[in-house]
Amino acid sequence: MTSTVDLLAYIPSPPQGVWYVGPVALRAYALFIILGIIVAIVWGDRRWVARGGEKGTVLDIAIWAVPFGLIGGRLYHVLTDWPAYFGENGQPLDALKVWQGGLGIWGAVFLGGIGAWIGCRRRGIPVSALGDAIAPGILLAQAIGRIGNYFNQELYGRETTVPWGLEIFERVNSSGQLDQLAGVSNGEVIRVVHPTFLYEAVWNVLIVILLVLVDRRFKIGHGRLFALYVAGYCLGRFVVELMRDDFAYEIAGIRVNTFTSGIVFFAALAYFFLAKKGREDPADLKSKNYVAAVAAGEAAVAAQGTDTDSAKAEAKVTDAKASEAKAAESDAAGSDVTGSDASEASDSTAASDESSDAVKLSKKDKP
Repeated sequence: MTSTVDLLAYIPSPPQGVWYVGPVALRAYALFIILGIIVAIVWGDRRWVARGGEKGTVLDIAIWAVPFGLIGGRLYHVLTDWPAYFGENGQPLDALKVWQGGLGIWGAVFLGGIGAWIGCRRRGIPVSALGDAIAPGILLAQAIGRIGNYFNQELYGRETTVPWGLEIFERVNSSGQLDQLAGVSNGEVIRVVHPTFLYEAVWNVLIVILLVLVDRRFKIGHGRLFALYVAGYCLGRFVVELMRDDFAYEIAGIRVNTFTSGIVFFAALAYFFLAKKGREDPADLKSKNYVAAVAAGEAAVAAQGTDTDSAKAEAKVTDAKASEAKAAESDAAGSDVTGSDASEASDSTAASDESSDAVKLSKKDKP
């Protein structure tokens, strides 16, 4: 009789993580990393605009942050797993093969943050505000990237019998040689393990939801949402590290990532409580180029307004002068008319007087 465990067990790993199109290798790990970056940029830009920033800013900053982040992630991975590259039988050149997996999130966030700071300085915007806008997107990108670990059959935990245990298959290349990264499964199960990459991905998604809800409810800013993202991720990563048994550099018998998770968690938590409360003024999120353009536009409008006022004043003066000229002409015309009437009246009076004298003389001549 089939038990419930048999029905649920187990999660199979993908048969391969690399496909070839001619000489071109399509690697699932790289594809999911790229997908995660795109999601983080698109969503982060929308959140930035909603806070009052300019559209396209996050993409401009990503041009600096992404390369720095990839370099930082790889450096952290190599430094914390250095025996695999520089120890006995190590392959130093493999440290450059990013496509084979191995990016430490701590190094990616640290150097990526430096790249973002450079980009923000160039645009004249606060990096802390940008961090708050992109925090949920970054964590969602990390969750998407963990799917790449699934295809690579890496970052899994100790052996287990839980129903959701992950089957790790033996992979071989075209020559029949063992190649767990780029080979194809031969169907043989090597071990069943905890899918710790899946645990981390699910935890990341839950923290993403928490970040969005907290941001909507409390309107936090000044880097505090980014700090909450870091603290939330570290808490989950601390637990996941305790479940892993793959090789990792250790300090006093404890995995270095466990130490890092704990230290960064408390540092992020301290920043969250000590940083300035509230949220930045939307006007402070505008780039210096935008502010300069607005100022130039306002100056042009003001200058145009001044020119218009001057033209109106000149027109008023012209109209006044024209009115004065017309008034003068009217006065002159009135003067001519008055003089003519007076002359005619004088002539009429004289004629009347002469007529009266003639009548008087006529009466004298009569007997």
